[in-house]
Amino acid sequence: MVHQGALLARKLETAYISFGLVTIPVGIYPAIAEQDIRFNQLHAPCGSRIKQQRFCPVCKREVPYDELVKGYELAEDQYVRIDQDELDQLQAEESEAMEILEFVPLPAVDPIYFESTYYLAAETRGEKTYQLLSQAMEQTERVALAKFVWRGKDSLFVIRSVQGRLLLHRMYYHNDIREFEGTSTKDHKPESAELKLATQLIESISSEIFDAQAYRDEYQQRLVEFIEEKSKGQRITLHPKEAPRATEVVDLMQRLKESVAQTAEKKRTRSRALPAQVPRQPEKKAHARRR
Repeated sequence: MVHQGALLARKLETAYISFGLVTIPVGIYPAIAEQDIRFNQLHAPCGSRIKQQRFCPVCKREVPYDELVKGYELAEDQYVRIDQDELDQLQAEESEAMEILEFVPLPAVDPIYFESTYYLAAETRGEKTYQLLSQAMEQTERVALAKFVWRGKDSLFVIRSVQGRLLLHRMYYHNDIREFEGTSTKDHKPESAELKLATQLIESISSEIFDAQAYRDEYQQRLVEFIEEKSKGQRITLHPKEAPRATEVVDLMQRLKESVAQTAEKKRTRSRALPAQVPRQPEKKAHARRR
């Protein structure tokens, strides 16, 4: 779902969608605002915040940025030096054109290729062509594959239409994806009764739609409460959870039967749960002004 207030964020870039002989000016905006709680590193004995320094062990001094160069390690302590000017010449030239290469059904794109998501907003004089492309993609149930050179990186993108607005997904290239090496070579073919129960369990907890607002970061909520309580000087006792154990093969049928039996009660409990809340950060004390 596209949030109505999402485009109020700072614009990252102005670009142009190249759609045949049609050019659509768009602005690129961030779609993600992660709510992670970030910690600083402190020196335990005195509580002071640690400063990261660039230190040369040979010259025995801190190194300023203007003395830094990049180096690619060939072997231990053997580097090829690369200057920034050389990188600038090797990198692809910046391009404002998102060239649409083809249109494909969204299910044809494996989610493993998705890297990051942005919003595309129509710029001045591009509103009509923007809506034309958006509605045409929704009507044909297609997404666009486009190439776009952005910030010195030649990337593949998916452009898709959601509720009349365009989303931009940066993609990984095929050679960026690692092979799946964790598959067991042993043949563990399930029994028909086990498969029937597993299918019944899946069906019993299935939904036709994905309601993102029904889920929230419960760990972050606990962390916020923990930080706030600890900041008040309260002593808190934490009880570690027992690590889950893999279900033994001899218990599989019984576990499946119990799971199916518990599904109805879990559904009733979940339906009575409070609606998801917007994640919040711990309250910070205002710094006193120095006079």
